[in-house]
Amino acid sequence: MFCILTLLLLLSACSALDGSIQPTATPDAQKVNVFGTAANHVHAMMALPGNVLLVATHYGLYRSADTGKSWSGPNQGMGDMMTSSLTSSPMDRQHVYLLAEHSLSSQTGTIGLYASSDGGSSWQPASKASDTGKMYTIVAGNRSANELYAYVPTKGANGFVVSQDGGKHFSSPGPLPFGRILGILALPGQPGQLLVYSNDGAARSSDGGAHWQTIKDFTSAVYNMTTSGPREPIYASGDQGIMVSKDGGKSFSMAYADARYSALTAVPDQPEMVYGKTGRMIYKSTDGGHSWKTLPQIKGNLENLVPDPQVSSRLFLSLSYPCAVYQFDQQNPTWTSLTPKA
Repeated sequence: MFCILTLLLLLSACSALDGSIQPTATPDAQKVNVFGTAANHVHAMMALPGNVLLVATHYGLYRSADTGKSWSGPNQGMGDMMTSSLTSSPMDRQHVYLLAEHSLSSQTGTIGLYASSDGGSSWQPASKASDTGKMYTIVAGNRSANELYAYVPTKGANGFVVSQDGGKHFSSPGPLPFGRILGILALPGQPGQLLVYSNDGAARSSDGGAHWQTIKDFTSAVYNMTTSGPREPIYASGDQGIMVSKDGGKSFSMAYADARYSALTAVPDQPEMVYGKTGRMIYKSTDGGHSWKTLPQIKGNLENLVPDPQVSSRLFLSLSYPCAVYQFDQQNPTWTSLTPKA
């Protein structure tokens, strides 16, 4: 899946755009399931080839190597630190990155960017937040497996940075056209082609962020963008509704004006299929966003929706308070729990 994990509502409940940690209740001692206590919640989730699932939570990173039948975690290297903003390279899905910071005053681990070259099985610190500034979101690039884009909100319009060495060093390619952004989309299969979106609209770059052109079709906030693959339609959700681009993000047209989903999820190899999510419901379109149907309702606080990269009919969903993971298959349209009890 080539979808941006922007943390729009996920991380905002825990960390402000200026990087300061917001007060969070100390978790109870009693575990309710494999993900810990009822106070735990999900910031990001990712499905990788080879049946791997990664769940970044407020109290650690969890991994499954068998499509959710069993789980390991929290990761020993990061312990129960808050993890967020998972992203993997479209050129090598084993290259995975995430952000980690303290969620409890007792934690002592390194705050910053972590990298994995084995699909999240092991992790190493790549760079410290004290050196780069505290990043809000990260997105794997489209020019090499070691390219990574990030946004540091304390730097405002100069907060868009890029690394060409797997996150060890970052530099600014140029200023953004907005004071702050909500997310980044690196277009798969199109080196250097990028989109950013914000409360003030969206912009496009064809040279890795050195120069930007605002997209005139957006006149207000854009919450999320996604695409299913190289040169496929790009979907956007925002104040205006659901918009779609079929020219690589140069222009967008209205697909559906009566919905504003907090997140969109595209499906690999299914360019006309896209899912929309609110905090309580999930919607599906099979005609390029022009009409939508609801999926069976599931109780809980809905967080991340990601497709299986190998089985296009399968979806994974994370819930929060407490953390949980579910699977949905179009062939058997019901939600199945992938969350072992404590």
